[in-house]
Amino acid sequence: MSIVPVPSVAVIVVAAGSGLRLGAGGPKAFVGIDRHSMLRHALRGVFEGPVAQVIVVAPADRVGDARTDAVEAAGAHRDLVTVVGGGQTRQDSVRAGLSAVWPDVEIVLVHDAARALTPASVFERVVGAVRSGRDAVVPVLPVVDTIKRVDADAVTAAVDRSALAAAQTPQGFRRDVLDTGYEIAREEYTDDAALVQAAGFSVFTVAGDDRAFKITTPADLERARLLASPVAPAVASIDPAPLLPRVGVGTDVHAFGGDGTLWLAGLEWPGEQALHGHSDGDAVAHAIVDALLAAAGLGDIGTHFGTDTPEYAGAHADVFLVRTRAILGEAGWAVGNVSVQVQANRPRFAARRTQAEAVLSAALGAPVSVSATTTDGLGFTGAGEGVAAFAVALVVPA
Repeated sequence: MSIVPVPSVAVIVVAAGSGLRLGAGGPKAFVGIDRHSMLRHALRGVFEGPVAQVIVVAPADRVGDARTDAVEAAGAHRDLVTVVGGGQTRQDSVRAGLSAVWPDVEIVLVHDAARALTPASVFERVVGAVRSGRDAVVPVLPVVDTIKRVDADAVTAAVDRSALAAAQTPQGFRRDVLDTGYEIAREEYTDDAALVQAAGFSVFTVAGDDRAFKITTPADLERARLLASPVAPAVASIDPAPLLPRVGVGTDVHAFGGDGTLWLAGLEWPGEQALHGHSDGDAVAHAIVDALLAAAGLGDIGTHFGTDTPEYAGAHADVFLVRTRAILGEAGWAVGNVSVQVQANRPRFAARRTQAEAVLSAALGAPVSVSATTTDGLGFTGAGEGVAAFAVALVVPA
């Protein structure tokens, strides 16, 4: 079994933009080029390039979706993936990505997810140039159009295009150079190369690629759809260790005091006081979701089903469990089995335990065992103030 070395390169993929000019009604990086998102296509070039820690910076409410795309793209390299929430500006987002870079990293690349078709060869050129001793490196293309300087609608002068170049990403930096640039930056810059140049560092160029154009307008998106080749499964550039089964633990607590009827362990309990929560307050189902996501390294229930997802308000266990099963499947995992314990004075589980196990198992497509205890009257559960649930889940490579 080979051990994956700690990489000396990190790639920060900025995917937190709103995409207003694209007019897609949501964050640009999650717009589909084909059946896959712009981000998923961008990550193909990243993972086909030099082995690196990959940090995806996503909108705070799309971290879960970004993690799913990143883990799928990473394949056997999923342990190299980090996903963080972005900031109000592009610089804030890159700064958030920098804070997640591992200590041993020496070279940092910053790449826009909107340049979704950038090939791996551009990443290789940028990394090679930084390793050769450059402080900062930008891939560029020559400007081929005739450039005019204008005032309103009047041409005032021609511009010598021989001294011009169109900058692309990924832009690469010595780690200490980029850190210093961000530490002293006091204004917003159009790209990271301008930021480090303002800090006094030299910026050099390597050849860019026509396919690394930025998807900004609907016409750009249509061009990308015409050029994109289907996303294939990730190919590891080093011999990875085989995936092994993983175990996760989840817990959830809800207080009595909700509206309507109690829902717990996927069952309705007529005559029992409801639990208070964003959905139906089913602590058993929520603990299972947390355990499964933790086992697969895919965040937690708040990542995928937080209060900023109104479609899950009032949802019952089957909705959460079916979606969680799908999230795991997209990341290459299947549910092995789950064991969950309920701590509560009420409702009494003995008569309906088998029924609860059947409902939960059907939703997950895997065995779920349920046990219950009253905690001998101790604590808030013993006082009848609420319900606690603790789950252990096994996931296996799909």
